[in-house]
Amino acid sequence: MLVTLTGGAGAGKTTLAATLAATAFQAPVRVLHGDDYYFDTPIRGVWAPDEAGIPRLDVGDPRSIDLGRLNHDTKTALATASVVIVDGLFARRVAPQISCRRFDVFVDLPADLRLARKIQRKCLRDGFPLDVLLRNYLQSRRAAHEEHVEPVRNECDLVVDGSVATESLAQQVWSAIADTELIHNS
Repeated sequence: MLVTLTGGAGAGKTTLAATLAATAFQAPVRVLHGDDYYFDTPIRGVWAPDEAGIPRLDVGDPRSIDLGRLNHDTKTALATASVVIVDGLFARRVAPQISCRRFDVFVDLPADLRLARKIQRKCLRDGFPLDVLLRNYLQSRRAAHEEHVEPVRNECDLVVDGSVATESLAQQVWSAIADTELIHNS
């Protein structure tokens, strides 16, 4: 089974993926993180110069994800794992070219809370410059979310509230998957 977790940056997708993996009823479980599949050279992806003129990858644009590699790794993981969980801004775009059960989840969280979580993680924990993060958010990330991430909400099987405790969210996802299985098997 393939489970995708899509939602805005800071919504809690990676935390939910880890909790889903830890609480899965079927083993083995494999988790693939969309953040590991961004292009790393200016030859591919969408690159733009920053304020210092240095080319930076636009991680808010789905063309910056190496979807071919992600699809390949997803297909490979599905061959050996009972459940494969893919989390990321563009996880819903994964289509590993094999037929399998699939369940798509949108992790929803208001923009102000996503931004606060991002500031906590990137700036306070990892030392990323706050002024750069805020400038990026105002100049492109907010609009990119509205264009590329938010529309996926309507394509997902389930929308969950990212402000709820992760353990409760995992239970909600597994219950919804079980309900879907019952419907398809009857």
